[in-house]
Amino acid sequence: MNRIVFITGADRGLGFSLTKEFLQAGDRVFAGQFMPRWKELEALKEQEPERLTIVPLDVMKEESIDEAVRLVKEETPYIDLLVNVAGIAGRDSEEAIRRIIRTNALGAMCVTERFLPLMETGMKRIGYFSSEAGSITLAFREGMFGYCMSKAALNMGIRLAFNKLRPEGFTFRVYHPGWVNSYMGGDTISTGGIYSADESAHEAFLYLTGETDSEDVLMIRDVAGMSWSF
Repeated sequence: MNRIVFITGADRGLGFSLTKEFLQAGDRVFAGQFMPRWKELEALKEQEPERLTIVPLDVMKEESIDEAVRLVKEETPYIDLLVNVAGIAGRDSEEAIRRIIRTNALGAMCVTERFLPLMETGMKRIGYFSSEAGSITLAFREGMFGYCMSKAALNMGIRLAFNKLRPEGFTFRVYHPGWVNSYMGGDTISTGGIYSADESAHEAFLYLTGETDSEDVLMIRDVAGMSWSF
């Protein structure tokens, strides 16, 4: 079955790799683009002109999200799967922490809220990229306040959305990508990670599109296939 998918943060890293996964599976992809100067997404569009649509999107701005919804509505009456990948990290200054929380937590939940009218039919599945960094029980770090707080806030937002939307037939996938070599800290890719973006995105794709033992239990699954309640 060919799905219609919207992915945030599709410019590079995990979002870009996940976009490739869905295209390879024959799906129709709307790719949220925050960085038009980053040209890989345009190059992919040239390869897949019929099945890839690039949608400008800044998840920190409500007007940008509303415009993204409008553009998607012009192309399709519904989407099957919404995948919230967009995320950043940074220093623990007050200004940086505000930006991180606004992107990683508020942005994802605002995107979810705005896209719900397009998800009343179809697969009705919502995916989130979170982290063990947002688990209070598992917390071991002594820093990264902004990132950890943003993921904890995101996890609570996901729980509240699950409580409301699961009775309406929505299913949820929450994924911890592991330590990935990514661009979350800026324009230079990190090299100290365990997984490449392609490796982690492949496992995410399998989880996002697969079935679980119980859709009524909200869990987070990591790149190695381990699951736990958050």
